[in-house]
Amino acid sequence: MQSVVLPLAAALMSATTLAAAHATELPEGAAHNIVLVHGAFVDASSWKPVADILTKKGYTVTRVENPLTSLAADVEATAQALAKQRGKTVLVGHSWGGVVITQAGNDPKVSALVYVSAFAPDVGQSLADLAKSGPVTEGAAAIHPDDKGNLYIDPKVFPSAVAADLPPQIAQSLANHQLPLSHTAFEAPVDAAAWHHKPTFYVISTKDKVIAPEVQKLFAAAMTAQTTEVAGSHASLVVHANEVAAAIEKATLAK
Repeated sequence: MQSVVLPLAAALMSATTLAAAHATELPEGAAHNIVLVHGAFVDASSWKPVADILTKKGYTVTRVENPLTSLAADVEATAQALAKQRGKTVLVGHSWGGVVITQAGNDPKVSALVYVSAFAPDVGQSLADLAKSGPVTEGAAAIHPDDKGNLYIDPKVFPSAVAADLPPQIAQSLANHQLPLSHTAFEAPVDAAAWHHKPTFYVISTKDKVIAPEVQKLFAAAMTAQTTEVAGSHASLVVHANEVAAAIEKATLAK
């Protein structure tokens, strides 16, 4: 995915975007560290547009590379990233990454959680449980196991279901270079839910065809999260990077 997303990120980072991101002095009391956790089927390069904006503003930004082999493995990868942070840290998850930050967010360094078009389980819930709780979206219906039981999205459906607002050739290339999610990760329940005691924020993608927008709103309401809405697909973290970055900045000031 890296070779696909990086040129796209460069195109999206217009002169206007970069000009808006030149401040280097962070607000007093803000968390200086931001850890970004990607979703299933992609890698950490999906966060590059957001990471570039926040880095230019002076934040220390770390993108976790999830193995996607199990919930425990992804939580451990996130824990390792958190261990390297100095001071308060905002932990952010996209899609499947929401399950990961729910478990990993109990780390004492984490000052706030941000869910971006993300699943938000409670204790004892798995991604499989959450997938049954709402309407079957175009994207969810297109998830199938391969011959090893690992999950992927039908490449023919991926562009319209996941990334309808990306250029077609980019969306199709992402579809053809997916990183499968282990079925064990899909079925594993979380045994902690950090949002119960951490300030929580949620970016709702109103054109999402993977996690229905109404389901995202239910997640946000259950967590009493502060919400931001963007008129984007499940790939809103790329196309609406400015708005997503702004929501994360709000979280850096959470008490």
